[in-house]
Amino acid sequence: MTKSIFLALDFPNWKEARDFLDYNDLHGVPVKVGMELYYREGPQVIEYLKQKDHKIFLDLKLYDIPSTVMKAMQVISSLEVDMVNIHALGGSEMIQCAKEGLVRGNSSSRSKLIAVTVLTSMDQYVLNNEIGIPENVVDTTVKLSKTAKDNGADGVVCSVHEAVNIKDECGDHFITVTPGIRLIDSNINDQKRVATPSFAKKNGSDYLVIGRSITNSKHPRKAYEQAVKEWEDLL
Repeated sequence: MTKSIFLALDFPNWKEARDFLDYNDLHGVPVKVGMELYYREGPQVIEYLKQKDHKIFLDLKLYDIPSTVMKAMQVISSLEVDMVNIHALGGSEMIQCAKEGLVRGNSSSRSKLIAVTVLTSMDQYVLNNEIGIPENVVDTTVKLSKTAKDNGADGVVCSVHEAVNIKDECGDHFITVTPGIRLIDSNINDQKRVATPSFAKKNGSDYLVIGRSITNSKHPRKAYEQAVKEWEDLL
């Protein structure tokens, strides 16, 4: 299995997540643990998944004053997940403190610090008229990505549609994690800026996050394999 596609475990508890993984023979695939599952189960869910050899993206989107984020990251660093994220909108000092917290908590940790830019559920109208940011989505995302890079982040969460622009500005080694991925025949649900795995790869994505296209499928294992094929074969 590829290590580039994270399966979003958007389940209310560990039993449902575990049963889903076991029943569909998805042992060892990279997984994203979000707020719902982590807040219900706590750090033990990370330990369960590590025991099953899952690569883990801890998606908590920390966004608070710098000192609070730093202390939170010191705690999270002990979990030794592969990636953990914050909001780039927290600003340069918060990003620096998040990185410092990861290092202070565990100097040998290899956890990547990823900054969320503009959520894939937002479009141009929401960005301009509800959030109050006057720039377009691409320019805003690139600006936030550059701020993240300049202050110690290893990469960003962004839409597929901005990934290539981020690579141009921040370099090929700056990680792009792209949610809002839908298989060719899937419903887009509440996402607005979506794309297929093959488009994502061509447009500069390093890692994909896929949830409902797989978890809501009648055959989740086949859906995951389809995602891998679209990613690897550029269907």
